[in-house]
Amino acid sequence: MPDELHVVTGAFGYSGKYIATRLLANGHRVRTLTHSPGRANSFGSTVDVRPLAFDQPDVLAASLEGAAVLYNTYWVRFNHGSFTRSAAVDNTLALFDAAGRAGVRRVVHVSITKPSEQSPFEYFRAKARLERALVESGLPHTILRPAVLFGGADILVNNIAWMLRHLPVIGVFGNGTYRLQPIHVEDFADLAVRGGIASGNEVIDATGPETFTYRELISTIGTIIGCQRPTISVPPGFGYLAATLLGVLLRDVVLTRDEIDALMADLLATDAPPAGKTRLTEWARAHAERLGRQYASELARRRDRSTAYELL
Repeated sequence: MPDELHVVTGAFGYSGKYIATRLLANGHRVRTLTHSPGRANSFGSTVDVRPLAFDQPDVLAASLEGAAVLYNTYWVRFNHGSFTRSAAVDNTLALFDAAGRAGVRRVVHVSITKPSEQSPFEYFRAKARLERALVESGLPHTILRPAVLFGGADILVNNIAWMLRHLPVIGVFGNGTYRLQPIHVEDFADLAVRGGIASGNEVIDATGPETFTYRELISTIGTIIGCQRPTISVPPGFGYLAATLLGVLLRDVVLTRDEIDALMADLLATDAPPAGKTRLTEWARAHAERLGRQYASELARRRDRSTAYELL
């Protein structure tokens, strides 16, 4: 129904921006909860801005009063300094509680492929814990489980292209046969908006139409951008050390050891039918000239709360 209030966490960030854009196009009023109220964006006064006041439950609930749907994209990729996954779990639980108190009719929540509370990887355990909490809250919901997002200001695919443009050789952890199913960020946003009008509870594996092994993904991107590099197999420990050293030079966290191990455990692909329609190969060919020209730094985005998320 048009003119409903829909609340998006992080509408000035990555996936949240695309979700908010679609909601506005559908005639809804949009509010964002954000830690970066001063971040440059294209919305102007069309998006109402409120703080992500996790430590003020009443303020958080008040920001959700009257909302038909909450789209939760909030998360932290890794533990670092002032932000941790354990805090992100506590914050998200506070967000769910506030949504219940405010009478939000539906929650669309971003998770991860193959979450498990028994996982050896904190990321996947934490996401599973939050899925359970959302189910137990009784809030009607759609849970989206993306593997890897690409397009726009993505991190992984763009930075693989950046490394192909700048490094003489690319290391692949182990044999490189573990899989990824990247989904375009706009397809993901479409799924989120459809989830906002769905009935009942649902869990969707938000994967794209193409499946790559990690080695194939690197080779495919290299071919498309005209920067094929020798690809060598390296032990995961050595690969992590190399990524850490590169991160020191770039003042970023390129990859964590858990990310490497989870990738090698084949956790970023499922057997579900693809939910997205945009093929990474076609998108990459259309953006080959610009793909990977600029490194996308996770930490830089957190340090700089004023610059817009823009790459392609």
